[in-house]
Amino acid sequence: MALNTCEHRKIAILRCVTPQLKYIAFLALSLFTFNVYAFEKQLNLQEAIQWTLKQNPELKIFDFKQTALTGQEQTASLNPAYELEVEAENFAGSGEFNAFDSAELTVALSSVIEMGDKRSARIGLVSKSRALLNAEKEVSALNLMAQVTEKYVEVLAAQQRVILADNALSLAQETLEIVSQRNRAGATPEAEVKRSKAVIAQANLTLQSEQKRLEYLKLSLSAYWGETSVSFSRVTGDLFQFGNDSDFSSLFAKLEKNPAIQVYASEQRLKEAELQLAKTESTANIKWSVGVRRSQEANDTALVAGFSLPLFAEKRNSGAIASALAERDQVAIEKEATKLRFRNHLLRAYSNRKQAILTANSLKQSVIPMLEDALEDTQDAYQKGRYGYLDYVSARQELLNARRTLIDAASAALIYGAEIEKLTNEALSL
Repeated sequence: MALNTCEHRKIAILRCVTPQLKYIAFLALSLFTFNVYAFEKQLNLQEAIQWTLKQNPELKIFDFKQTALTGQEQTASLNPAYELEVEAENFAGSGEFNAFDSAELTVALSSVIEMGDKRSARIGLVSKSRALLNAEKEVSALNLMAQVTEKYVEVLAAQQRVILADNALSLAQETLEIVSQRNRAGATPEAEVKRSKAVIAQANLTLQSEQKRLEYLKLSLSAYWGETSVSFSRVTGDLFQFGNDSDFSSLFAKLEKNPAIQVYASEQRLKEAELQLAKTESTANIKWSVGVRRSQEANDTALVAGFSLPLFAEKRNSGAIASALAERDQVAIEKEATKLRFRNHLLRAYSNRKQAILTANSLKQSVIPMLEDALEDTQDAYQKGRYGYLDYVSARQELLNARRTLIDAASAALIYGAEIEKLTNEALSL
């Protein structure tokens, strides 16, 4: 692995001091290096998820929805309102009705007697709406956690690609030194020196590109908790630690724990509440009124009372009940369709994760060690003149390609693992 900037600076200064001062210089530079790293802010996955759940605006929306439901619940709990009715008759007309001598004045109080337990049905509907909202919030939180985990893995992989690009640059510089030595000895043409220098230039560009991509991914990760700048230097974690999978049937059995499935259960209960509310409308409410009537002409006062009851309410409400029944049954079908879709997603993620882990382990345990040995042998043979420049460069490039494929496979395994955790709502065993 290539030395970092602080380590290069330490070696350069130690070469310039006398042996008596080397120990003091080493202590001073080590303290400087420690201070540099002490100010670095490292971020772990748990912190990233906590900040996202606390500060992401997508989840804060649910607080306002809960407040709105509280208002709806207050309204649903109200009894029917009372109405004050004032009615005046036989005044301001013609003839004997041109004044108020023949006027009749009625003051009445009226309201409605709710039948069919409508108030309880309204409160139940709001309660089921609240349960559905909580389930939807859990789904949003789970989706955000999965997105943050995926972005975190991308940053973790980008950090490894920067290290790989730095290693590629070191290998290119080492190649240039070896090629230059052979050129000075007359064993290789000047064209190979130029090609080696071009490879270094390309390696520098690749390193800069990977560093820029890393900064972009870090900023994208920070955006999940509302930051417009990066407040950490690096993320922590082992890109090559995959954990252990359960068998597919066990994972599929855990799909019922997915909040998205629970949303359908909550929605079914909401539709049942809507159906119950629709059924209560089949029982007509009784409107009543009671009051006092004053006759100016007779100078008498009398009580008045009355009630009204709509007819054929059940028949007129049959369409609303049929609609509520259809919506309830539709939710059940949508739930089964979603479970089937989730099963296909789980199968894809499970199979791809298995393949990615197999690829990563094979590269790490056998392919890369063999390519490292092959590069060492090829380099030694090139220096002795038994292999050509292309053999040496090819061996180096094959090793770099294998390391890059290892990073890709490892990040894919972790991302598919995050998808499995989202679908099953349970962490993979380690």
